[in-house]
Amino acid sequence: MKSKIILPLLLALATSGAWAHGDVKCTKAPKTEWKSHEELEQKLTKEGWQIRRMEATTSCYEVYAKDPKGKRVEAFFDPVTFARVEE
Repeated sequence: MKSKIILPLLLALATSGAWAHGDVKCTKAPKTEWKSHEELEQKLTKEGWQIRRMEATTSCYEVYAKDPKGKRVEAFFDPVTFARVEE
């Protein structure tokens, strides 16, 4: 019974674009101009973020965290300016 509910839900999510963040573009600057992810982590922590994990994509820093309001988020930041980039 559960599989009859879960499978359609998973298929809907997979085709909805909910996981399609591959086209987020943050910067065209070379990596030699990027600030360190440690600097971004310090900045976000001071702002009240609780960082779980950070990754560098081809043009962004991808942050998995709780924002200052306590909401779990996956956020993208420009590695040169640290401006948040919306998907």
